[in-house]
Amino acid sequence: MRTAIATVSLSGSLTEKLTAAARAGFDAVELFENDLLAAEQSPEEIRARTADLGLAIDLYQPLRDIEGVPDERQFARNLRRAEHKFRLMRRLGADTVLVCSSVSPHTADDDALAAEHLHRLARLADEHGIRVAYEALAWGRRVDTYDHAWRIVEAAGHPALGVCLDSFHILARGSDPEAIEDIPGEKIFFLQLADAPQLAMDVLQWSRHHRCFPGQGAFDIAGLLGHVLRAGYTGPLSLEVFNDVFRQADAGPTAVDARRSLLALQEQAGLAPALQPPVPPTGFAFAELVASDPEPVAATLRALGFSRTARHRSKPVDLWEQGEARILVNSGATAHRTETRLAAIGLESPDPAAAAQRAEALLAPLIPRRRARTDAPIDAIAAPDGTELFLCAAQGPTWRGDFTRDTTRRRPGEIRGIDHLALTQPWHQFDEAALFHRTVLGLDPEGSVDVADPYGLLRSRAVATADGRVRIALAVGPAPADAAARPQHVALATGDLVTAVRRYREAGGRILRVPGNYYEDLAARFPLVEPELATYRELGILYDEEPGGTFLHCYTETVGRVFFELVQRGRGYRGYGAANAAVRLAAQRRG
Repeated sequence: MRTAIATVSLSGSLTEKLTAAARAGFDAVELFENDLLAAEQSPEEIRARTADLGLAIDLYQPLRDIEGVPDERQFARNLRRAEHKFRLMRRLGADTVLVCSSVSPHTADDDALAAEHLHRLARLADEHGIRVAYEALAWGRRVDTYDHAWRIVEAAGHPALGVCLDSFHILARGSDPEAIEDIPGEKIFFLQLADAPQLAMDVLQWSRHHRCFPGQGAFDIAGLLGHVLRAGYTGPLSLEVFNDVFRQADAGPTAVDARRSLLALQEQAGLAPALQPPVPPTGFAFAELVASDPEPVAATLRALGFSRTARHRSKPVDLWEQGEARILVNSGATAHRTETRLAAIGLESPDPAAAAQRAEALLAPLIPRRRARTDAPIDAIAAPDGTELFLCAAQGPTWRGDFTRDTTRRRPGEIRGIDHLALTQPWHQFDEAALFHRTVLGLDPEGSVDVADPYGLLRSRAVATADGRVRIALAVGPAPADAAARPQHVALATGDLVTAVRRYREAGGRILRVPGNYYEDLAARFPLVEPELATYRELGILYDEEPGGTFLHCYTETVGRVFFELVQRGRGYRGYGAANAAVRLAAQRRG
């Protein structure tokens, strides 16, 4: 099906918005009136520009407060205004106009009058070759549900009049979308799609500030789309998203994120061209840290019990191992590598080629890489935050063949592998990251969690495989600048945290100091015996539990932007110790 996006969903000038939409692969746009009014180009120039970009203008929006006015003279003025817009639309090459249900306090509670007015409006529009799509706003004065809008359109009885369905207005009000199937498909003139998180707030503010792309919120967009398709709708799938983040973010990446959301939605609905099915990773191959000065992170790894086991044949990259945990330390100094950071993740895949094919189909192109002739040909894609994701073969020749093994013996230790990784997201890409990891990598998103930080709220959302072998926690801080500087971390799994921490401290490692007040509260929350509490207090270990499992964890001091977490996860525990995050954040703030 054709895909479109409302220009109001993107930031920048109208020219920038059109260019971004075209480059992302959209077929058309909904032209928002304010974007036209602010543009320097004439309607004819805008029409030519969209055509040059391969775009159509499928909808012009909106006409407001048209129907249901009891004063005939006011309605005559409304028709005059509408006729001017119809002439303008002919110049633009647009043939469908959006008419929102009136929010005017002067609107009469009279469906017959509203039907009469819409009939007269449609008759005038028809004379100009224009169709009228009537949409029920969730905060409309008299008409606020799609079925009410349809009853009025049906009563008006004009072929140039139909309905526009908007997923937000339908689902935010809790309307049952099943009755959409009772609307003849040819009378559904347009479909607008937007998701949203489930919030308890005024619906107008919810709509204006918190809409997001399908798959990023809590609404069943795929279910609603199924009802629309069964009604016989054959028009475009169009995105209309109002969001404070998108209004400030670069239009190009936002348009790509938007297009990816529609591709994933079409896949759910069985509409998309055959996409390679998701190929979820089966484990972490490695986590790669870059550091212009590798010694501080090397010292931390040694204290944790890691051994430097190999060095890359052609690059300044060392491999450190313990159990199944593998950390690469890249000391190739460049201008932007001023501090230690988590730059790349190796993901073990049962079929890297298929995973790469899916990534490209979902607009995540492979990263061009310079490699030596003897290096393994590993595909890599970029996550929204810039982290490189390497798709590593789980069987056969692997990336480890690029490393020359060291003669150093691996020391036995308590660390078994990587439990999870935590990535700080740029403040404007949090929802995009969750969608990316779900659709491109096949990871399942978990619920979003807000954690108290000393300077605001930290928002976090984890994505994971069903078996928990790959877990990635995505987080964004309370402010743009703060989020950009927030540390990342690598969580290492152990079966005996107490022993692991003691050995780390004996080797000179320093654990993040936890206030005594935390342990006073811990004794109140859980029936822990005093010797156990004393050990946790001594070693800086935090504790949490869920039905079926317990979770013990602690943190090293930060090196550059990276710190390590040591975790002992009970079999039935699926979380990440969110209850303790505020204590950890405050301790890290103190330094």
